[in-house]
Amino acid sequence: MKIGIVVYSQTGHTYSVAEKLQEKLQANGHSVDIERVTTVGDVNPGSKNVTFQNQPDVQGYDALVFGSPVHAFNLAPAMRAYLEQIPSLQGKNIACYVTKGLPFHRTGGNQAISQMKKICQSKGATIVGTDILVWRGSTGKKIDELTGKFSVIF
Repeated sequence: MKIGIVVYSQTGHTYSVAEKLQEKLQANGHSVDIERVTTVGDVNPGSKNVTFQNQPDVQGYDALVFGSPVHAFNLAPAMRAYLEQIPSLQGKNIACYVTKGLPFHRTGGNQAISQMKKICQSKGATIVGTDILVWRGSTGKKIDELTGKFSVIF
């Protein structure tokens, strides 16, 4: 299966999860590319106008994983704008994950995942998995859990 991992990452944390997931999926025999959503300049929480430097084309993939940080208790505006501009995800199986720094409930993880799912489903996708990774404590173990969970759904 050809799988695309499309990531928006400012600090590198979300991207590092994508790299570990790529390794795991490739070990299972899949062809996996990581593609990075990049913007021109900084994008502040709540921004509506996002200018992209790179918008990965997802049409050539059998399945997709979208990864993004949580910004201000919501999906990062750059990832939201990117997902909204994709014309169709019809017939694609999709998994989504977000990374966040605050370990407490009600700090945006569920909200961000819900936003990702809603946009993807509105474009015809089937959501096959989601996860929230809190970037504190035993992060390595949490990444292993996420990659293990996602590796068996594709």
